[in-house]
Amino acid sequence: MKLRHGPSRRAMLAGVGALAALAAIPGSAAAQSTFPARTIRVVVPFPAGGTTDLLARIFAERLTAALGQNVIVENMGGAGGSVGADAVAKAEPDGHTLLFHNLTFSSTTASLQYAGRAKHELADFAPVSLAANVPMVVVAHPSVPVKDLKEFAAFAKARDAKDGLFYGSTGPGSIMNLAGEVFKRDAEVRMDHVPFRGAAPLVQELLAGRIQMGGDQLSTALPHIRSGGLKPLATLADKRMGAVPDVPTVRELGFPNMELRGWNGFMAPARTPEPVVARLHKEIALIAQNPDVQKRLTEIGAEPVGSSPAEFKQVLAEQIEKVRPLVSDLKLIVQ
Repeated sequence: MKLRHGPSRRAMLAGVGALAALAAIPGSAAAQSTFPARTIRVVVPFPAGGTTDLLARIFAERLTAALGQNVIVENMGGAGGSVGADAVAKAEPDGHTLLFHNLTFSSTTASLQYAGRAKHELADFAPVSLAANVPMVVVAHPSVPVKDLKEFAAFAKARDAKDGLFYGSTGPGSIMNLAGEVFKRDAEVRMDHVPFRGAAPLVQELLAGRIQMGGDQLSTALPHIRSGGLKPLATLADKRMGAVPDVPTVRELGFPNMELRGWNGFMAPARTPEPVVARLHKEIALIAQNPDVQKRLTEIGAEPVGSSPAEFKQVLAEQIEKVRPLVSDLKLIVQ
């Protein structure tokens, strides 16, 4: 009887070597077949309670079902969103740590410098997908005797400097910080900036009338606009929004330099394997197309998107390029 022999030692060594080489290749089929292998952490670089936090939780809930692993939201506020962004940039690039940011990413990325911390760049991230567009809205306390931002400029000019005027933002380097400084420059008015650690405390101070003007994403302010607790002065969008059709845009009111597209989206650390990014994008895009999700987003003044990674990267690059000269002129620094 002829015995059948197993593979030779040479063949076995060759096979082991091939497997080792395959495992070492970033983005290899072997490495991607296990994604996701554990809980996925979505870092929101702002405190809980704001629009970005709400949108992240809407998508995370659906991603948990789609990916078969828990997708949890972790709030990591500070420095206009830079603390959370930097943490994700330094995370393992395997798709298990994601950043859910908004247009403030553009102003902090374009910032001249970070005081005492490393500065992140677009190249530190792999854009995955835009989730939703939400315009920024500038609001005032109802006691301010104006109906829009143009009238606010006249009001500010006429006000005695010793009385003081304050505008609030979600932190140094945030979009409202940038928009507020652009407004001061273009309207030639004096105002002091009051930074907050997120949208929730900012809105509370606006509602109490301790600051006269501020702004954040429309979804944050919309309930208070509808109740009369806050007065909308303008949106930073390029067109009037269906949720607030009577609110003019900054361009209509003579402040085109304040115009910026409001977005919220997912990013991963740079060097995250393309198959992982593609899988995440596919699921996020499907969630954005879900009728129940679309209805929920529309109700809060948001527009579902679900763009490709390339489209998202182009939006980011174009917005950073638009913001950079403004940041330079205003010497904006993230504290």
